[in-house]
Amino acid sequence: MTIDRASRLVPEPRSSAEVTGEHSQFRLDLERIRFSPYFSRLSAVTQVIAQPGAGPLIHNRLTHSIKVTAVARAIAVKLTDAASPARDFALEHGCDAVVVQAAASAHDLGHPPFGHLGERVLDRLARETLGLVDGFEGNAQSYRILTALDVSEAAPRGLNLTAAVRTAVAKYPWTRYIDATSFGDGPLPRGLRRTAQGVDVPKYSAYGIDALDLEQARAGLPPMQQSLECSIMDIADDVAYSIHDVDDFYRAGVLSQGAVAREFRGWIEGGSQLRQLDEAALGARTAPAGSALEALRRKFARDDPWVADDDAFADAVDVVADDLVDGLLATPFDGSIASERALSSFTNRWISHLQSSVVPAPRDVVRSGLVTLDRQAWHEVEILKFVHRHFILDRADIVMYQRGLSRVLARAVKGLTAWATDEHDRDRVPQRLKELVEIATDGYAAVRHERPADVPIPAAGDVRRLGVGRGVIDYVASLSDDQALAVSEALDGRPDKLWDIGQNL
Repeated sequence: MTIDRASRLVPEPRSSAEVTGEHSQFRLDLERIRFSPYFSRLSAVTQVIAQPGAGPLIHNRLTHSIKVTAVARAIAVKLTDAASPARDFALEHGCDAVVVQAAASAHDLGHPPFGHLGERVLDRLARETLGLVDGFEGNAQSYRILTALDVSEAAPRGLNLTAAVRTAVAKYPWTRYIDATSFGDGPLPRGLRRTAQGVDVPKYSAYGIDALDLEQARAGLPPMQQSLECSIMDIADDVAYSIHDVDDFYRAGVLSQGAVAREFRGWIEGGSQLRQLDEAALGARTAPAGSALEALRRKFARDDPWVADDDAFADAVDVVADDLVDGLLATPFDGSIASERALSSFTNRWISHLQSSVVPAPRDVVRSGLVTLDRQAWHEVEILKFVHRHFILDRADIVMYQRGLSRVLARAVKGLTAWATDEHDRDRVPQRLKELVEIATDGYAAVRHERPADVPIPAAGDVRRLGVGRGVIDYVASLSDDQALAVSEALDGRPDKLWDIGQNL
């Protein structure tokens, strides 16, 4: 059964003055998301580099989300333009620019404090310390916020969004419990990976506790396939991420032109020799310059043969080397108008180019959504993402700082869990935490009653324990970076930031 795209779980009355078309319903969703305190919170959540250490012009999750929304809207408008060769395709699959904007605005709501580090730490704590089998995942947390944790006058819980918008947010439209055996030995969708033990599911868009909601929103859609509007949001996220992270690292002065140039020059000039090296030699500390790019080329060929192409890879390396390495990075950023103009020109040029490179994907390619970047642009985006991954994220100083932040989250989760389960003191936990525990407990009780497919059914005696665990995770994930630090220090008996917490508990 195919569901009405504008339908809501809780029917809402419409005023006589309201335009009743589905487009107006999607705009209402967009406004609910943008007026949400969870959306405002993103201004105080790290994207990659924390603002206190790098300056106010560095992206946070809110500015990133706003720019993803702009890119996504531009792509949707282009695909549905009367002159677009993909117009019929876009209209056939459903391509409302406001749905795309809503999904883009909401896509990072579930990101916890401290960026992707926080996501990894909370996942480990949820599974290993709290016994939550499906752990923590930022995309699933975003869906949970929209459907269970945020508030609206229209429904007892959640924002009561339309099916189209909920579907468009589900970038990985399955739970962690999905049965991936149907793929056999063939390629897996992005978000799944093969291990020695079978298929791992590191990326997913709903916890088991929220599985029925996702199933209802996606009724009638092919299993495990993004909606077109979701696919557009996904590409826009990739485009913004690939450009704006380079922007941040250039501004912060941590992207060394010499090191980047050496790697690119090593591959361009020594590519044929690098192809003769085995995997161990490429990964060795003494590997020649260009080895990391060569490893990337091989990864593309292995993981994405549907689009990987050696000539396109070489062209992309040349283009990025010319425009980024020998262009933008050749002159250090000094805050001057000239450097701002150079950075703005670089960013605008690449965003415009990539927005115009979105095309319908080949049919039956499980590694892609319904639309993708054309072959050349696909390689260029991956090369741009390689630059910040390889030259920034593995730096010892950043890793050292992240290890400290992981302990902050561990103290918060363990301390709040101990408090919430202390029979002598649990009544004094923050009111918000109490409410989140009750919401989660009710959710696990509902799973026992509704028994969604493929989701483990908790024993009656485990419902409260799981509710406490999920409630604590929901609570910590909803904190800003500074709030997480303050809560952790307070639980550790340090009064340094005690009064900074205030009513934000």
